[in-house]
Amino acid sequence: MKPVTPYNSSESKKEQVAQMFDNIAFRYDFLNSLLSLGIHKGWRKKCIRLIADKKPKYILDVATGTGDFAIAAMKLKPVKVIGIDISEGMMKFGREKIQKLQLDKTITLQYGDAETCDLPDNSMDAITVGFGVRNFENLEKGLANMLRMLKPGGQLCVLEFSSPQHFPIKQFYKFHFKYITPTLGKMFSKDTRAYTYLPESIKAFPDNERFTAILEKVGYKNASFSSVGLGLAAIYLAEK
Repeated sequence: MKPVTPYNSSESKKEQVAQMFDNIAFRYDFLNSLLSLGIHKGWRKKCIRLIADKKPKYILDVATGTGDFAIAAMKLKPVKVIGIDISEGMMKFGREKIQKLQLDKTITLQYGDAETCDLPDNSMDAITVGFGVRNFENLEKGLANMLRMLKPGGQLCVLEFSSPQHFPIKQFYKFHFKYITPTLGKMFSKDTRAYTYLPESIKAFPDNERFTAILEKVGYKNASFSSVGLGLAAIYLAEK
């Protein structure tokens, strides 16, 4: 099956995703809060609480975007947080936020992706991914490379959209993504494909039990998920 991509072009999915996020970076945080009514912030906080017990000191945030997950991780009092992303446009706004919050000594944002990141083996206590795994070009390769970088006993925490199955959330979800999301995305970001790609990529993503099965296939232990937002998203936890 042909992978879902933002644009109908000959470029790789990775190149298209980077272009899309560069295009919408200037409006990303605003539209995120508008479209989700700010709920996504609470989901990230829950993720941080779930990985707090192991007191991770070295954290990698994959698909960091404008750095929201990396900033949220500061609640854990880490020694170092590294955020990687393929969109320099998104990280530009992230670095500005981090500098404004005076967190730049602890948080570093740098170009990279899950599949090719070359941080040392067994170097990270925790790895987080917020709304990014469905954009991986090769899902299993990205997950396997993150497993390599985790220390034994280290945790992976993934926050990702899912497709709700129950009334009335299922109907609300379909209406929102068919009409509201593309309209607001086009109005504020000027990129008509970015916010129609979003529901397409969510629909194509192997969510819930299917994703935990992939995590276990790749080699993670104790893979589990919990739904948030009445099934609009899920938090996945797994260990090395």
